[in-house]
Formats: sequence, structure tokens, C-alpha cells
Amino acid sequence: MHDDRSVTEHRLRRVLAERVMPAVRGECVPLEVGRWDVPGEPVPVGEGLGAPYRPCAVGDLWGPAWGTTWFRVTGTVPDGWAGRTVEAVLDLGFDRMMPGFQCEGLVHRADGGEVKGLHPLNDWVPVADAARGGERIEWYVEAAANPMLTAHAPTAEGDRLTSGDQPLYRLGRMDLTVVEAEVRELGRDLDVLRELMAQLSTADARRYEVLRAVERALDALDPADVTATAAAARAELRGVLAAPAAASAHRISAVGHAHIDSAWLWPLRETVRKVARTTANVLALMEDHPEFVFAMSQARQFAWIKEQRPGLFERIRQKVAEGRFVPVGGMWVESDTNMVGGEAMVRQFLYGKRFFLEEFGIETEEVWLPDSFGYTAALPQIVKLSGSRWFLTQKISWSQVNAFPHHTFRWEGIDGTRIFTHFPPVDTYNSDLGPAQLAHAARNYREKGRGSRSLVPFGWGDGGGGPTREHLARARRQHDLEGSPRVGIERPAAFFEKARAEYPDAPVWAGELYLELHRGTYTSQAKTKQGNRRAESLLREAELWAATAAVRVPGHRYPYEDLERIWKTVLLHQFHDILPGSSIAWVHREARAAYGTVFRELQAITGAAQAALAGPGGTGPVDLVELVFNCAPHARRGVPAGGAAAPAPDRDPVTVGARPGGGHVMANGRLRIEIDGRGLVVSARDLAAGREAVAPGAAANLLQLHPDFPNMWDAWDVDSFYRNTATDLVELDSLEVTGTGPDAATVTVTRSFGAGSTAVQSMTLRSGSSVLDITTEIDWQETEKFLKAAFPLDVAAERSAAETQFGHVHRPTHTNTSWDAARFEICAHRWIRVAEPGWGVALVNDSTYGHDVTRDVRPDGGVTTTVRLSLLRAPRYPDPETDRGRHTLRFALAPGATVGDAVREGHRINLPERVRRGAGPVAPLVGVDDQAVVVEAVKLAEDRSGDVVVRLYESRGDRARTVLRPGFALAGAAETDLLERPVEATALGEPSPDGSLPLSLRPFQIVTLRLRRP
Repeated sequence: MHDDRSVTEHRLRRVLAERVMPAVRGECVPLEVGRWDVPGEPVPVGEGLGAPYRPCAVGDLWGPAWGTTWFRVTGTVPDGWAGRTVEAVLDLGFDRMMPGFQCEGLVHRADGGEVKGLHPLNDWVPVADAARGGERIEWYVEAAANPMLTAHAPTAEGDRLTSGDQPLYRLGRMDLTVVEAEVRELGRDLDVLRELMAQLSTADARRYEVLRAVERALDALDPADVTATAAAARAELRGVLAAPAAASAHRISAVGHAHIDSAWLWPLRETVRKVARTTANVLALMEDHPEFVFAMSQARQFAWIKEQRPGLFERIRQKVAEGRFVPVGGMWVESDTNMVGGEAMVRQFLYGKRFFLEEFGIETEEVWLPDSFGYTAALPQIVKLSGSRWFLTQKISWSQVNAFPHHTFRWEGIDGTRIFTHFPPVDTYNSDLGPAQLAHAARNYREKGRGSRSLVPFGWGDGGGGPTREHLARARRQHDLEGSPRVGIERPAAFFEKARAEYPDAPVWAGELYLELHRGTYTSQAKTKQGNRRAESLLREAELWAATAAVRVPGHRYPYEDLERIWKTVLLHQFHDILPGSSIAWVHREARAAYGTVFRELQAITGAAQAALAGPGGTGPVDLVELVFNCAPHARRGVPAGGAAAPAPDRDPVTVGARPGGGHVMANGRLRIEIDGRGLVVSARDLAAGREAVAPGAAANLLQLHPDFPNMWDAWDVDSFYRNTATDLVELDSLEVTGTGPDAATVTVTRSFGAGSTAVQSMTLRSGSSVLDITTEIDWQETEKFLKAAFPLDVAAERSAAETQFGHVHRPTHTNTSWDAARFEICAHRWIRVAEPGWGVALVNDSTYGHDVTRDVRPDGGVTTTVRLSLLRAPRYPDPETDRGRHTLRFALAPGATVGDAVREGHRINLPERVRRGAGPVAPLVGVDDQAVVVEAVKLAEDRSGDVVVRLYESRGDRARTVLRPGFALAGAAETDLLERPVEATALGEPSPDGSLPLSLRPFQIVTLRLRRP
């Protein structure tokens, strides 16, 4: 037989596109349209309904960037349409090449109730399956003129303050139309079969069975009268659509979903509306499709609906109770996980899971993070301690170099906790459920022969409106279809239970899930990152001192409401396109303002608590003592951790003198620092160990400027080739001693460089300190440049240790494998350390996350390990002015630092002392006697019982025994999960008669204790 495949396939493609699909909508009548252009920001629904509308016509322009226009749409169903299926087509001017990322609308009834959203691939509104002639239609559409910002090019449209005022959209079709149901079903049949054929081998008989059935259907269809012949064409397809899937066919658990970034190429306020439109669509779809199940993450998005659309929220609540609208994730937002601090990660789960419990009575067990840019190795333990059981991600499929070896596996964290994890082989979290994507999932699945199923999230996200009726039609046809995986729509928990049951011994992946892409997100938008770090530190302070005052000072009120509200603001801004710096200018402008408010509020809470603890007249008479309040988890200057006292005097005064050949020498009995005439650190000697930290012939604190023009994702990426070109900033404007005295000495260097940028670096050595503090003030005026601070160290380190949440991770400094080489930029929190056995060097920082570590062998045979901090970038998309302006960054060099020293110094630089005059010392509310055990948080319990909650962890990667001593009468103690619910004790021993609590911790173990007061 001659091969005429291509003839029939091309015939199908044309007939489907040019005859069948246009015939789905038959007779039509235009609707009358009025408009009201909102002057400014969006208004409440009631105001939109009552606004003064003026006439509008199809073809009219509307919507400057970020504007809102309300359209009033009215019409009457013709008498001749009685009994037929009728819907409206409301085209706001959509670009149908994209499912979202453009204008959107939400349709309301005249009473303000939400009907459904309008989106490029979901532009219809139902009238009736059996319409009544003369039925009157009246709807109000809140239309958002969101600009298309997907071109990856610099644009001023990313902020309302800089965007243009020209209309962006032209009103399209606004009609009532008859739906030809049989034609629509024929189109859906042909759509699935066309795509299915393309996935089958040309050697597979099934492909030809489908081909011949399609050929017969096209012969039965009259292109000039599709409506009359659609049933006959469908009859020819019934056999091939009824053929069951093979017994060994891959099993797909399809889960309706709409991934909605809480901010990205739109501001937070627009996300509120995107969520409303999408959930309205989902609820409308559920009315007609009882099999449909939809999973939605991010408690913050549910809360927005509750606050601003209470009627819609009640409808959601009803569907949640039915088990069809499924809250997942258990987090306040889908946060970044690389840079979020340990306690903040805990609060993501505390507030996220608590919201779902309080609003719906649901304990979410699936952690749902499909789109974050890599996943910290601390996460498995946090997930388990939150009461969650499963983890889902998708983003690792974006890695540039190495294909991840598993799709279903057990993920092991830094403490040894393992979480059952799924990485959907469909390689998207916005599946269209077409045969091509499902065939890819089946082929790509790496667990064949041991597992047989995978999960597919389907639906258009980010303003596309979520799942559509077309998605569900594809699911129905592929439920049990030969040549296709078996498709069933079900809840994520059902998938995980089945996957775990069939694959209990899934392979183990230990350590971080590093994304080999988007490495620039550790650095972009420095002020957002700095705001996050400072907010986390201030929250620690505020909770500690407020709890101490509430327990110790009669009548002092613990600010539960204020702290929860502030925490939720900080958690929101940890969303995975805000904290990483990959959102538009508007988002980061608002983030900076939000952090400013957070800082003021937290400083007020801390100030009030410290004033109460300091005693009456704490800022008054001169006979009161000067108290240093130390909220760090380690004692310093004689002041205990979590307490306040007069500081002990420092020994070994600091000296500063001239360096032969130019520059300056500072020493304090612990360190001897040499700064040459270029203002570079050429020696940092650990006097106790007799070791030099700076590599021979090298200079540390060397600023290096690189070109930074990645291949695509500007704010997201640094590509490895940036390292091929570097400019060492060694020219200086001035070098001078700017501070002298027994307590500290400072040498300051000023440099000008690039396109008008300046850097002023103050290097300070303090009495009694084992670190060189460096404060860098930069006026950054660069474009597409990357600024690093390099520290070439005389250390032969095979690996680096970088702080992460509740511990640290080791990474090779070599590039033996492609996996090692791909980690050319890494994330660290407050410190990073490289070491030989017995001696190491750490760098600590107050707001820097990006680092790189390399090593080279010198001509003398020694090894230089170079640690560099990534200070600033200057990408132009999506924010063309990223990081332009003034910055103050603080970091410190710690020669001879152990891991314990690095932990202590990392907290020191992030948690400065506060000084206040007071009546006498303030004893810590709690204390531990092992410096390896870090008290991460001290607060009062969320249930407002007055119980004290203490979270601590082992910080050095070793076993630890310690005793926790409460500074108050103790009535009882229990270990809890992260939601402060009692769990079986794993670390807590029997309390001693004096109320002290013995603890035994595994390496990096997190323990939460609830201490009950009488």
C-alpha cells in the first residue's frame, strides 16, 4: 500500500482549523457594550457597577498599561434560539498565541456576583444549555490592561510610574452565539486523535488504524455543511476512541492547577485579581464537570479572596468540603527556598498550614513548589516537622547541564530526614493534557519497571485562567485509550499514596536540589535581599524581647497580632519571584517600602520591650548602668545570649601604623592585617595559629567587575562565560586611616570605576575581635555588570561549607564532574567557610547570598582557594534600573575560624548589639550550655496560652548534648512540631528538679519545645 499518511494528516489539519472549529459557534448576534475607564487604581465592584458608562463598539481602543476599564455588556437571546445551547464570546483584544500574560477580565452579574474570568483561551460566558427566547443578558466585565512583558527586553512598562498612557488593546468580538454541540465534540475528537497519531511510531499498526478512521470521518464530513454532517463523522471515530489502553500503559494522575506567581511581571495588587478570575473559572467549570478536581497552593492567595471576595471564598469553601477544590502546599506562599532564613521557612509552614486548618479543617500533606529556583537541603526536615509527608517540584527539569536521574525518589536532607518526592516527567506545571505532553511524560519517566505512574498538573497559569473545558475533554478521551497513557483526574494525595505503595524503596537523593539555571537570583535586587535579611533579624529580636518582657514585666502585652501581620508581610515578599529579584520594578519598589514599614514597626516593638525590661527611668538618671542587649545566640563581651548586661572591657588594644612600601598595618593581638598602597588586604595573619590567610602574592578584598549579559534570562541568570573577562578594581581615589583608638581602627579606601560608580570600603579591626569587618558603600551606576569581592586564601580546601537553614552544606571546590562544574555560583546565608584539617577561614555577611569558590595550584606547589562574594548585578529585564543607586553591604574576613566561629560571627554581623541605660542586668529567658546548639527563636505560643516556645538546632554537624535552663518557673515541657502541637520526644529528656531540660540532638536536628508556665 502506498504511504499516503501525510496527505490525510495535512487534510485533517486544514479541515479542523478552517472548517470544524469555526463551525462550533454558529449563528450570532452582537451585544451592546458600554465602558467606564477607571481613573487610577482598581475600584471595588460596587463602584464599578454603579459607574457612568458611555457607548463603546467593537474595534475601540482601551487600556493604557495597568489601567482598568469596566465594560457593561447587554443583549437578548433571539426567540429562534429557544432550546439551543447559547453562550457569549467576549474578546477583550486577546493575543491567542499566549494563554496569559496580557489583558484579562472578570465577568460579574448585576448583583456583583462573579460569573467567570475571561482569558485568551477561555473567552466564553455561558448563557444556557437550553436557552429561553427573549432572555435578557446583563454582565459587567472588570477588564485589566496588563501589558505584555514577555519579550525579555528592557521596558518602562514594568511600573505604573513609568509606563505609557497609550491604549494597548482593541476590543474584539462581543457576541451572543449558538454553540453546535456535536461539532464541538467532533473537534475535540479530531484534536486528540491528530496529536495521538503524531506520537505513535510509523511502525505501529495503531497509528494506521487511527489514520484510516480519521480518513473515513473526513469523507463523511461535508466541509460546506459541517453542522449537518458532524454526527456522521463522529460515528466513524467511535471505534478507535473506544479501544482500551495497554495493560502496561503509564498511569497519569491529572490534577487541575493554575500556577499563579504572587508577583512577577505584574504587581501584588494584580495577583489578587488574577486569583479571583481563576478561582471563578474553576468554580464555574466544576458546576458542569463533576469529575473535575483542582489543587491550589499558597495560603496568602486564599486569604486575598477571603478578604476581598467573601462571596467567592464561601463558594470555594463549599467545594473544599466536597473534596474537589484541594488546598495544597501548606505554605503562606510558594517561596524561594535558597535564601529564606530558617525561622522564616518554619513560619511559611506555620502560617500556611494554620490557615488551611482554621478555614477548612484540612491538614495539607503535600508540599507543592513547582517553580522555585532550586531547593535547600534543609527542606526535608522542615517538611516533616510541619506535619507534611510529600514533596512535589517541577523546576529541576530546567537545569541546563545535567538531567536529574529520578522522577520519584526519597529526598534526604542535611540531618538525614527523607521525604517521598515526585518530579513530574511531563516537564511542565501548565500541561494542556494533549497526547504529545502525555506521551512525553510516559517516555521520559525514569522509574519504568519499578513505578508506573506520574502526576500531571494541568491548566493555564499566571493569568491564563486555569483549566478549561478543553482540558477536561482531552482527559475524558484519554482515560483509557489505546496508544495513550491512562488518565485519571484525582487529588494529589491519592497520587502520592498510590505512588508510595507501589514504590516504597524509591531511590534516595541526598543533599540540595540545585537548579543549574537562574544562579543570578542569589544577587539581583540587592535591596530586596537586604530587606529580607534585616527583617528576619529584627523579627528574631522583637519576638525574643517581647516574650521576655511579657514573662518578666507585669502588664507588658505580647504583640501577637502585630507580629503575625509583620511575619506575613515578610513571608509574602519571600515569594520566588520577589526575593530572588526577578520581578518588575513596581514589585521591588513596593517591597522596599514594605520593608521600611516593617523595620519601623519591629524597632518600636523591640524598643518598648527593652524599655520595660530595663526598668523605670531606663533612659534617665546618670546612675543607671549602660546595658547591652544581646539577642544573638552566643554570649559576646560578657553579655549572655538573650540577655542584657554591662559589657566586659575588651583586652588587647588595637594598633595601627604605616606599612613599609605603602599602606597600613592594624593589629589587636589576635589578627595582624596589612593593607597595601592600593587599599587591598595583602596579609591577614592569625597570630595564635601562626597562619597567613591570604595566598602568597595575592590580595584580598579585591573588587572585580565582570560583563554580565546572559543568553536569555537577564535578572535570573549568570552564565559561566562571565568569568572569562574581569577588571580588577585596583585604582584608588584615596586611602586613609579614618578611625583610631584602643577599641578599633579603621582604614578607608575610595575607588571610582565603570560608568560613574564609586566604592568606599572601610576595613575595621576591633579590640578582642578575630575578624576584619568590611563595610562597603557603593554608588552603583553600572549596566549589565557583575561586581564581586574576591578573597584568595592560602587554604587547600577540597570543599566549602555554606550556611543554609538550620545547618550548612558542603560543596566540592573542584570540577571533577559536570554536576560539580555546574555549581559555579552557589548560595550561602550568613557565612561560608573553606578549610584544611585543623584550620580554616570564613567569610560572613549581612545580606549577601551569591558566592563562588574556586581553587588553583600555585607555582610553589601550594593551593589557593578563592572565595568571592557576589555583591551587585545590573540586569535590564524585567527591571531596567535594577540595583542602580546607593548600597551599604557588610561582610567580614575571619582567619582561623572553626564552623562554630563562623556560626557565631554570622549572627554577630546580622544581630548588632543594642545599648540602653537601665536599672540592672536582664537574665536570659532561656539558655543552653553547649555553643553548638543555637537557639533560633524564642516566642510566645500562637494559641495565646502564654506558653513559651523555643526552637533550637545543632549547628556544627555533630551530635550535641546540652541543658536548656528556663529563666522562669516551669510547669511542664514538651517537644512539638512546627505548628506547636505535641509530638513524641526525640531529643528531650526528663526535666531536672530545678526545671532544667536535658537535650540530646542529632547533627543538624531541629527541636521545638513548648514550655508551660504555672
